[in-house]
Amino acid sequence: MLGAVLAALVVVGAGTAAGAVGDGAGDPAGGPAGAVSGGVAAGAEADLAHHGHVSLWDGRVGVWLVTENHGPSDVADATVRLAFSTPMEGGQELPPGCLWSSARVVSCRTGALPDGGAAGELALDLRALGRPQELTVDVSTAWRAGGVDRNSFNDRHRVLVLATGDPYVF
Repeated sequence: MLGAVLAALVVVGAGTAAGAVGDGAGDPAGGPAGAVSGGVAAGAEADLAHHGHVSLWDGRVGVWLVTENHGPSDVADATVRLAFSTPMEGGQELPPGCLWSSARVVSCRTGALPDGGAAGELALDLRALGRPQELTVDVSTAWRAGGVDRNSFNDRHRVLVLATGDPYVF
């Protein structure tokens, strides 16, 4: 099973990708109240959900997740935020559309999410500072292009991960 988890992870080197996060100014949806952003009227409802798993082994942190939109409106773009309780080593490259917000936070664009659609799989293979025996990962929607999510229970998760190599599902 660990082999399948490791096979799903993308191994990355050094650097960052820019441009992943909206500024979040204005309303909680990420834009000025009443504005139209990317063709989605502010206040339109879209239920985003993040699901996947996290593993920790030998100081490595593997994250795999998919973001879904349960509707009823399309979302032009959104940002998922992964906040780790332990800082990660510096100089690690992230997939396109992701950036380091701090040594403990990675933010990634989901791209367009049509009603009933899902974003492609996001896979991270990171190195934690030291070799922690456990850590927590907070997964949440940091920004959505003008949409309102009245069901935030499925897009906010706190996952306790032990250094067993096992996938901890959220």
